[in-house]
Amino acid sequence: MKLPSAKEGLFSLKCFVAGMLALYLAFQLGLERPFWGMMTAYIVASPLSGSVRSKALYRVLGTVVGSTIAVFLVPTLANAPELLALALACWVGICLYISLLDRTPRSYVFMLAGYTAALIGFPVVTTPGTIFDVATARVEEILLGIACATVVHSLVFPSSIGFALLARVDAAMRDAHRWIQEVTKGIRSDHDQHARRTLAGDITELRLMSTHLPFDTSHLRWTAATMHLLQDQLALLVPTLSAVEDRLAALRELGPQFLSPQWEQVLDEIADWAQHGDKQSDFPAAHLRQKIARLVPDAGPNATWGQMLQMNLAARLESLVDACEALTKFRRRVGEVTNGAALPSSPPNPGSSLNGLHKDRVLALMSAFAAVIAICACCAFWIATSWSNGALAAMMSAVVCCFFATQDDPTPAIRKFTAYTAWGMPIAAVYLLCVIPAIHGFEMLVLVFAPVFLLLGCYIARPATALRAMATLMGMLGMLALQDTGSADLASLINNMLAQLIGMGTALIFTGLLRSVSSEWTARRLLHKGWVELSAMGQSNQAEPSAVVPLVATKMLDRIALLTPRLAASGGDWDQSAINALGDLRIALGMAQLLDIEQRATAAGIVIRPLMTRLSEHFRSLVEGRNSAKENLLASIDTALRGICASCVGAELRRAIVSLTSLRRDLFPAAPPFYQKLTNVAVSA
Repeated sequence: MKLPSAKEGLFSLKCFVAGMLALYLAFQLGLERPFWGMMTAYIVASPLSGSVRSKALYRVLGTVVGSTIAVFLVPTLANAPELLALALACWVGICLYISLLDRTPRSYVFMLAGYTAALIGFPVVTTPGTIFDVATARVEEILLGIACATVVHSLVFPSSIGFALLARVDAAMRDAHRWIQEVTKGIRSDHDQHARRTLAGDITELRLMSTHLPFDTSHLRWTAATMHLLQDQLALLVPTLSAVEDRLAALRELGPQFLSPQWEQVLDEIADWAQHGDKQSDFPAAHLRQKIARLVPDAGPNATWGQMLQMNLAARLESLVDACEALTKFRRRVGEVTNGAALPSSPPNPGSSLNGLHKDRVLALMSAFAAVIAICACCAFWIATSWSNGALAAMMSAVVCCFFATQDDPTPAIRKFTAYTAWGMPIAAVYLLCVIPAIHGFEMLVLVFAPVFLLLGCYIARPATALRAMATLMGMLGMLALQDTGSADLASLINNMLAQLIGMGTALIFTGLLRSVSSEWTARRLLHKGWVELSAMGQSNQAEPSAVVPLVATKMLDRIALLTPRLAASGGDWDQSAINALGDLRIALGMAQLLDIEQRATAAGIVIRPLMTRLSEHFRSLVEGRNSAKENLLASIDTALRGICASCVGAELRRAIVSLTSLRRDLFPAAPPFYQKLTNVAVSA
C-alpha cells in the first residue's frame, strides 16, 4: 500500500469538509438523523467536480421521486402490511430494471427512486401515520448532504472532468493515428491487435464520461455537442481502419501488381498527413482525395476481383481521410472554446444518441426479479418473527441488490462489500458508545472523526481500494445514521448490525441463485444480439447511411467493448471471437450502404432484395444454432456483383461494387477470388 498522494489527500479533505459541513448544518437545523447528510456527502463525492454535480442532480431527482412513491404507497396499503411490502419490493424491481436499460449516469435517478422508497417506506410500515414526517426528514437530510458536497467540490480546487475527458480523447486519437501508421505501412503485432480492439472500450467510456460534461466547471461544458460528434468520428474510424487493413492484406495476397508504387505513395502520404494532427489543413485532405480518385480503376462487365478490391480500398481510404479531417476540425473547435473563443452561432448536431448502447433486457429482468425475491424474503422473515429490526434488513437487501446489479456475477462484490461493511460497524459502535457521549462541542467531534475519515477518504480515491474503503465507511456512517446518538445502547447496536448483515446476506444468497451468470454466458448473448440486429437489418426496406451508419457503429463498437473483457475472463478463444465481432461491425456498415442503393439499383433492373433476405436468414441461423447455407449466400453475392457490373454505370456502379465487395470479403475472407463471367446472370435468381 502506497502512501496517499497529494491529489488523494486533497480529495479526502474535500470529502471530509463537505461531510462535516452537512453534519454541522443538520445539527443547527435540528434534523432527526443528521448523519444521513454526512453519508450522502460521501456517496455523491467524486474526484471530478462534473461528476459530483451530475450525481447531485440525479440523486435529488431520484430521492424526490422515491420519497413521493413512499408517501403514496404507505398510507394506501397501511392496513395490509404484506401488500405494502410486496408493493415496495416491486417498485424497487421496476426501477432497477429501468436503470439497467439506461447505461448512462442518468440510470442513477431510477436506481435512487427505487431504493429511496425502500429506505423511507419499510421503517414506517408499522407506523404509517408518520410517513410524511419521515419522508420530509430524509429528503431534507439528503438534500443537505448533496448541497454541501456540490458546493465544496465545485469551489475548492475543482478537478475538471472536461480536461480529463479531453486527455482521454487525445489519447484515443493518438492510438488511432498510430493504427493508421501501422495499417498503411503494413506493420502487424499481436499486442497492437489487442490494443486496437480495446479502443472500442475507450470510445464507449468516452461517451459515458461525456454525459457529465454539461455539469463541468470549465468552459468545456459548452462543447458537449462537438464532443459527441468527435466521438462519432472516432467510432467510424475503427471499422474503416479495420476494412483498410483487410483490403490491403487481400490485395497483397493477389500479387504486387495490385498495389503499385502509386498506391504505396498515397498510403505513405495518408500516414504522414494523419501524423501531423492539429497541423492539418483543408488543402492536403482535398489533395489526397484527388490522388485516391485517380487510382480508382474502371469497372464494368469484365472487372476483376483485384479491381473491385481496389475500388473498395479507395472508398475506405476516402472515408478514412474524411474521418481524420473531421476529427481534427472538431478537436480544434474544442480547443478554441477551451482557450476562451466564442461559441459558434449555430452549434453542431449532438451526434448519435447514447440510446444506441447495448441493452440486455433479460439480464435486467433477472436482476429485478432477484431483488424483488430477496426483499420479499426479508419481509417474510420480518413478519413471521415480528422482529423490530426486520425493516432494516429489507432496506439493506434493496440497496445491495441495486448497487451491484450491473455485474455479470455480483456475488463476489457483494461478499466483499458485506465483509468490509462489517469491519466498519464496530468502529461506529466505539464512536456511539464511548467517544460521542464523552465529548462536548462540534469541534471535538470533528477532531475525533478526522483520523478515520481522512484515511478512508484517501483510499476511496484509489480505484483498486475504492470498494473496500467505501464499504467500511458506509458501515460506519450507516450505523451512525440509523442510530439515535443520544440514546445508543449495546443491544440496539447489535440488533442493527445483525439486521444489516442479514439483509446483505439475503441479497447475496438470492443474487447467487437467481441472477449470477458467467462471463461466457454474457459474451454469447452479446454475439447473438449482434446477429439478431444484422438479421433484422436484412429484412429492412430502406436505410439512410448518414443517419444509420454512426448509430450502427456506436452500437456494434459498444458491444465489442463489452465482449472483449468477458471473453478474456471466460478463458475461451476470445481473440478470434473479438476479431469476428469486428467483422460483424464491418458487415453491418456494408448492409446499411447496400440498403441505401437498393432503390436505385432496382430502377436499373438489379434486384438486391433476395440477397438481403439470404443475409437475414444467414444471421438468423447463427442465432438459432443451425447450419447456414453459406455457399448459397456466396453465390448470391457473386450473382449480384455480376448483375450490377453489367447494368450500372458511373458512381452508382462504384458504390454498389464497394458495398458488395465489402460483404463478400467480410463474410468469406477465405473464399477464392471472384471471377466475372461473360454472360449476365439475373440477380433475382
